[in-house]
Amino acid sequence: MIKLFKVKEKQRELAENASGGAPVKKQSAGELRLHKDISELNLPESCTIQFPNGKDDLMNFEVSIQPDDGYYEGGTFLFSFQVSSIYPHEAPKVKCKTKVYHPNIDLDGNVCLNILREDWKPVLSINTVIYGLFHLFTEPNYEDPLNHEAAAVLRDNPNLFQSNVSRAMAGGYVGETFFAGPL
Repeated sequence: MIKLFKVKEKQRELAENASGGAPVKKQSAGELRLHKDISELNLPESCTIQFPNGKDDLMNFEVSIQPDDGYYEGGTFLFSFQVSSIYPHEAPKVKCKTKVYHPNIDLDGNVCLNILREDWKPVLSINTVIYGLFHLFTEPNYEDPLNHEAAAVLRDNPNLFQSNVSRAMAGGYVGETFFAGPL
């Protein structure tokens, strides 16, 4: 059985070489699914997607989110996505590239979103993840934090939280941490 596959593969290679065309790179199932997800994106107007390595590298891309409501209104936040070849059986790796004062995003850019961890299921899509990130900015969650200090302030003193977010977004210090402000 194994020899049969090797013979078929060899025949395909010989046919490609005889036609003078370059060998066609076979896409993984993850790449095929990601291509489908990207072609079906239905993003809010305040979200955009970029491919810094070009359209040939769909597995690594960036999403820009500009919240139009809530504490983070007017800011621009950039996220990097790394998608594995076994997607959708594994959630994409998402990092926030913009330093932000947020209960669900730590200062290293790690994101706490349940669908990127324990609640990930293969039926979910990139569109779902982007909407989840967008939702973190319209309704930050202090109950499942990565930045415990920001979560405590949001829970105990929403007015101080708003002041801290405004200071961070303007480019300033919150406690001893400097924020350059969003892009």
